[in-house]
Amino acid sequence: MATGRRMSPLHHAFDLDKPLYTISIASEILQTHPRTLMLYEDVGLIAPFRTSTNRRRYSQRDLRKLQVIQYLTREKGVNLAGVSYVLDLFGSLAQAEGDPPESLREAYARYAEIAEEEAREQSPHANEGQAERRA
Repeated sequence: MATGRRMSPLHHAFDLDKPLYTISIASEILQTHPRTLMLYEDVGLIAPFRTSTNRRRYSQRDLRKLQVIQYLTREKGVNLAGVSYVLDLFGSLAQAEGDPPESLREAYARYAEIAEEEAREQSPHANEGQAERRA
């Protein structure tokens, strides 16, 4: 008996960690300036893949994490140092299976979805031949 949502074959075929988007495309998708994405990288909130020519490439997982960062900064008024702290807190809550404060439940739900997918992909049954993703 399976629980949860049923995954389509397309869902399994799409790699959330595949670096697809250049900084200009990622910034357009997120409706932000490319320099903002560079700033997020500078403060350690995101670590996009780098090509052999040192160009940034963002994955779907990166974009989803950036959406959580934008939600915290735009909707909740959290500064970047606070965002780093909140993301660390979300990671701890996910491991301890705890509940976030009421005011951060929406942001936590978005973050938890990303963390759950990452944990499933890193399980012993996941694709063992894939290269490890950066932290």
